[in-house]
Amino acid sequence: MTYEIEIGRGKRGRRAYSLDDIAIIPNRRTRDPKDVSVSWQIDAYQFDMPVIAAPMDSAMSPATAIALGKLGGLGVLDLEGLWTRYEDPQPVLDEIAALEDETNSPAVTGRMQELYLAPIQPELITSRLAEIREAGVTVAGSLTPQRTQEHYKTVVAAGVDIFVIRGTTVSAEHVSKNHEPLNLKQFIYELDVPVIVGGAAGYTPALHLMRTGAAGVLVGFGGGATTTTRRALGIHSPMASAISDVAAARRDYMDESGGRYVHVIADGGMGTSGDIVKAIAMGADAVMLGSALARAEEAPGKGWHWGQEAHHTELPRGDRANVGTVGPLEEVLFGPGHHTNGTSNLIGALRRSMATTGYSDLKEFQRVDVVVSPYEGN
Repeated sequence: MTYEIEIGRGKRGRRAYSLDDIAIIPNRRTRDPKDVSVSWQIDAYQFDMPVIAAPMDSAMSPATAIALGKLGGLGVLDLEGLWTRYEDPQPVLDEIAALEDETNSPAVTGRMQELYLAPIQPELITSRLAEIREAGVTVAGSLTPQRTQEHYKTVVAAGVDIFVIRGTTVSAEHVSKNHEPLNLKQFIYELDVPVIVGGAAGYTPALHLMRTGAAGVLVGFGGGATTTTRRALGIHSPMASAISDVAAARRDYMDESGGRYVHVIADGGMGTSGDIVKAIAMGADAVMLGSALARAEEAPGKGWHWGQEAHHTELPRGDRANVGTVGPLEEVLFGPGHHTNGTSNLIGALRRSMATTGYSDLKEFQRVDVVVSPYEGN
């Protein structure tokens, strides 16, 4: 059986689906939402909810990472962001928030590029991670593959619990004539902490990343509220199909490895509670959220949201987006909600969806029935 369709006489392609294209449907059983468990565990670390904060300056500071950790999630600090470039990044964050309110503004992009030219200071990596550790929550920090070799020793020495290697796309086999690439398999083998790595957009790249020894694989490419990767590079991977493909790689890798389970973490394009629900229904174990958490009152971006792509020095492919402010972080996650558009009480919505379809935990919920239902505004 082939899932490819003819695009033209000289090209065929596989039909892929975004999270907007699918819907979950109830079954014969329902439950009380209070009886539903949304807890999640990766390696030795247990969390009350399957939420990881994206390492983005607009959403995560040491303080918000601590707040999320105390609420039962995992905050990940961008160790190449403003918090490791400036002793006091608040004036820089204030300036970014105050830049002209215009999408696709070259002036805004240019100024952000200038602000992010400040060098990364290893001592700030140490002090920021120490601040999170002193609060008694799980410590996680993120580097891009390009910077991992340079800074990972500082990160590990600072006492990180979970190491995240996150890029637009990360492969187990990067080819370069100009420099020695990061050997992921050797790197992960030599570390004493679990590593989450990605993004991966399909079955084969995810399977290769799992074979490196990663504890979790991030799924996503070209999605999210701020990225313009699809317009700039022509690359995009609809999330529903991508998550399902990577979940299939997880299943096959379990057989191949004799039972080793690698967590699938959906990353990007999940701005509402319904997106989170459908990501887990497609096979994700947890979700990495950016814009959804950038809407919290405590978020450093003050209602503005941007990622590393927005200030790339040579080929910026992201905008600073105005996502607004919904309420305190606890309200965003646990309610009570005052918004009808899925931007508050994210975990309450997940519980209710699981209860409505009759499932008691996240692993069971991955078996829920789904239908292809192209989005029409409801």
